[in-house]
Amino acid sequence: MKKPVIYTILVILLLALAVLVYLFFNQRQELNGLVEQMEIEKEELQEEYEDLAIQFDGYQNMDIRNDSLQDLLSREQQRVQDLLEELRTTKASNARKIAELKKELATVRTVMKDYVRQIDSLNATNARLTEENALVRTENEQVRTRNEELTQANTVLTETVSRAAMLEMTSCALTTLNKNDRKTRMTSQIKKLQFDYTIGKNITCTPGLKNLYARIITPNGDLLGEDANKIFPFESGEIPFTLVQEIEYSGDVFSGTCYWPVNEESIFHGFYTIDFFCEGNLIGSFPFQLKK
Repeated sequence: MKKPVIYTILVILLLALAVLVYLFFNQRQELNGLVEQMEIEKEELQEEYEDLAIQFDGYQNMDIRNDSLQDLLSREQQRVQDLLEELRTTKASNARKIAELKKELATVRTVMKDYVRQIDSLNATNARLTEENALVRTENEQVRTRNEELTQANTVLTETVSRAAMLEMTSCALTTLNKNDRKTRMTSQIKKLQFDYTIGKNITCTPGLKNLYARIITPNGDLLGEDANKIFPFESGEIPFTLVQEIEYSGDVFSGTCYWPVNEESIFHGFYTIDFFCEGNLIGSFPFQLKK
């Protein structure tokens, strides 16, 4: 073979080798960049989980005064800690696992938003009752002033008897019904809310017919069925109610059921609260959730 041909072949081979070397290093550089990007995404995801854990800590330190909601927050807080630990032990190159943890983060954030709305609803209820009872507290102060001649012993005795005679609702369970009065979990199909409740035994309470009032508060803090003509006495004042039911209480354990027909425009998913009142006293407060 002639030398020019050999030289030509060598040049071609060298050029091909140079191209291969260039492609190798270029691909390696891109791979390193991809790995670095995945590390950054993992760090950012970890920071988001840590921020969420801090937010849960903040809500745990609040005085929520609702055991059911407190338990739900504790479970979600532990879930975030478990997911955070799982993320820390996951390699950045495990794209599928990182994607799953991102999805879990979005789910937890959605749940947390519902809890925040529930907490805000409870705070709004307390604020509303405080405002509605401002006049009542003023009147009570006047009553206490006019009755200063009463001895402290009589005052303590009266308060003790009143508390002993006050009813207490020990449980309340929600069942959501469709137009055929069948159970359904889909908010869009709910036509009626059924509340099965139990009032505890109280032999000091005067037996007889009693009005049981209920206030259903939406996730937005609104009162379902609010009507200026639907009010009842509460702590020497008057506040609106959602529904009322007459019961006959004998002093023994009493179980009953009340219903609320759903207005499609007023019902939506989220956390609600139903408060029960009897003889001017708040005798039970229960949260419940309507899911999509």
